[in-house]
Amino acid sequence: MSRNPLADQVWRSMSSLVLDNKDGWRRAAVERTGLSFSRIRILRRLASQPMTVKQVAEAATIDAPAATVAVNDLEARGLVVRQPHPENRRCKLVSLTDAGRDVIAVLDDTDDPAPEVLARLDEQDLTALRAILARLAQPR
Repeated sequence: MSRNPLADQVWRSMSSLVLDNKDGWRRAAVERTGLSFSRIRILRRLASQPMTVKQVAEAATIDAPAATVAVNDLEARGLVVRQPHPENRRCKLVSLTDAGRDVIAVLDDTDDPAPEVLARLDEQDLTALRAILARLAQPR
């Protein structure tokens, strides 16, 4: 059920632009970190905040058993750590270690040039687009 058909169309166009042009960055990220892209996605989600394994699964759009396997692997590599949840002792929070934050720094440093179709926009259009994206990124 669409609440705003124009917004849905714009979203699909933005998603296609990104998905169709991220393969080079993905390959470079995998090569530079030695991690599969599924593990990289989880680290990226954890970079913003610690999460339970269930939240990791939801954020990475994987099922809970796959999230558990991935977190176990990342923990064995020393990239994440599980600690008791401060508000719910039955849950564990998964957070990045210093080594995990180092991987995020490598990802942030991995070259990710704009696709040609975007780079061809003039400065005025790019400035307007940047302003719109900044507004969208602000907390509500």
